[in-house]
Amino acid sequence: MSTPHESQETERDGAQVSTGTTDKGESAAIPELVIISGMSGAGRSTAAKCLEDLGWFVVDNIPPELIAPMVELGARSQGNVARIAVVVDVRGRRFFANLKESLATLDAQNVKRRIVFLESSDEALVRRFESVRRPHPLQGDGRIVDGIAAERDLLRELRGDADLVIDTSSLNVHELRAKMDAQFAGEEVPELRATVMSFGFKYGLPVDADMVIDCRFIPNPHWVPELRPFTGLNDEVSNYVFSQPGSKEFLDGYAELLRIVAEGYRREGKRYVTIAVGCTGGKHRSVAMSEKLAHRLVSEGVETVVVHRDMGRE
Repeated sequence: MSTPHESQETERDGAQVSTGTTDKGESAAIPELVIISGMSGAGRSTAAKCLEDLGWFVVDNIPPELIAPMVELGARSQGNVARIAVVVDVRGRRFFANLKESLATLDAQNVKRRIVFLESSDEALVRRFESVRRPHPLQGDGRIVDGIAAERDLLRELRGDADLVIDTSSLNVHELRAKMDAQFAGEEVPELRATVMSFGFKYGLPVDADMVIDCRFIPNPHWVPELRPFTGLNDEVSNYVFSQPGSKEFLDGYAELLRIVAEGYRREGKRYVTIAVGCTGGKHRSVAMSEKLAHRLVSEGVETVVVHRDMGRE
């Protein structure tokens, strides 16, 4: 017999969803759940990535019988997994036969769940599959349109049960992300995370740089004997760099540029940006400039990490 402090559970096909308390007697908060489905090629992956950027725990192509155990694990996470999104689609072939029963189990356990269905016209889907030169997962030996027709028939009931249907026929990636943000971001402003990376041009450009800033017009502290052993993290070097003609104006100009770019990235749904700041060896000028630029970004509300890639090299 269970005690009042034990978790009450319902079993179905081996899946259990906790609705009571944790082993420590604490209340088990059931995570919010979003199920993303829809037509292949309609943007399910983009929708999932958008929720991931908003802080959701996202799992792609999960069999429906594993949704309930995942919610159970989230309930045991002591609030660390408060929102879960799962992508279910025809790649699982037989999973739709079990999806209705899985949803009924979740409803019986009072799991707050929503279904997002991504729709698109046949013409748009054919164009997208042809552009990537990949077959539709259900076309078999037939044509792309045959696979699309089979998928529509398979998904018809699920589309009717959806809480949100988004037609992506005429949407680009940024517009789809904007629609997802409008539905799920709430009052939160989408975060932009920046990495400011100093580097030395003689060691090569960072391959992941979105923007590259060149500080080699500033006199090099390397040629000042008393500054050579230091780095741009030292006040002596930083003061020297920003006492040079044009340095402060350069910083102010790029800081203003980054402010404009950051606002644009937020509007377009871009969440991550890497700004590479280079000098010859990546030890003095680029380090000092990176630190100042990062300071400016933080003051604009951008979550910023500073990395000095080549500072320790000789």
